[in-house]
Amino acid sequence: MDSSTEARRADALEGFRDGLPVLFGTVPYALVMGVAAASAGLTPSEAAGLSAFVFAGLSQLAAVDLIDQGASLAVVVATALIINARFTMYSASIAPHLERLGRGWRYLCPFFLIGPVYAVALAAYEADRPAHYGWYMLGLGVPSWVAWVVGTVVGMVLGAGIPDEWQLGFAVPLVFVAIVTQFIDDFGTVAAALVAGGASIGVVGLPFGLGLVVASVVGIVAGVVVEWGGNGIGSGEESGNGGGDGGEP
Repeated sequence: MDSSTEARRADALEGFRDGLPVLFGTVPYALVMGVAAASAGLTPSEAAGLSAFVFAGLSQLAAVDLIDQGASLAVVVATALIINARFTMYSASIAPHLERLGRGWRYLCPFFLIGPVYAVALAAYEADRPAHYGWYMLGLGVPSWVAWVVGTVVGMVLGAGIPDEWQLGFAVPLVFVAIVTQFIDDFGTVAAALVAGGASIGVVGLPFGLGLVVASVVGIVAGVVVEWGGNGIGSGEESGNGGGDGGEP
């Protein structure tokens, strides 16, 4: 085995080791996804395909929930795109680190950028630890992707055998809430969460499953308005202080 092959193998193994916490956290989440898919009436191949090609837990849970409610395809896709808008930020911040790779790698690596994988990869890239960023990403992301797909199928098989009266479908919104609350850490996200939650109650009766889309958009607008207002206030205060300090040496 030549030195370059050995280096690529070492980077892939390093990525796998760094991604073990991500892998262990993916499995229970995938099981819930499978149970939700079974509750929505998806077939095993449909659930596996959704997990294999989308590979985004929040949007998949929302999509499956909307399918269960009988929402139209357009609403399901629009909701998934809105929720997955966060990946544009992930991609923008990690793109400079992938510029050294060939075009094929630059197309492949972003597919695995779920939240935890992104955080681990960005930390490693900023520390310039792996010699080959692409092989590191494969070692980090592929095991989680496999666990996500297999876990979805296992969860679906288990969910199909669970009596309806157990109402395990309720686990989906609980998991969704638990994940979303991790991102609520400033006034903008608090406002977005509160407004979206309140709006979702008011629009629950909208046809075609549009309630979630409308509530999401309203929440995003509220968060942006609060964020801009806070920045404006901060800028005003800074300007005022700057004018007052102008007479000092």
